[in-house]
Amino acid sequence: MAVPKRKTSHQCQGKRRANWHLRRPDPSKCPHCGAPRLPHRVCRECGYYGEREVLVVES
Repeated sequence: MAVPKRKTSHQCQGKRRANWHLRRPDPSKCPHCGAPRLPHRVCRECGYYGEREVLVVES
């Protein structure tokens, strides 16, 4: 069986986990009004998701 000969040090653990961080998704433009919004979410400016209106936004 493959068994580690020595304990993995904290330094080696940190080096291995150095790239675990999350990245914020880039905002895309709403196809209806052009406002920046996160992908796969309803636009807060116009209330549209793709081609259909999901929310009624008060102006």
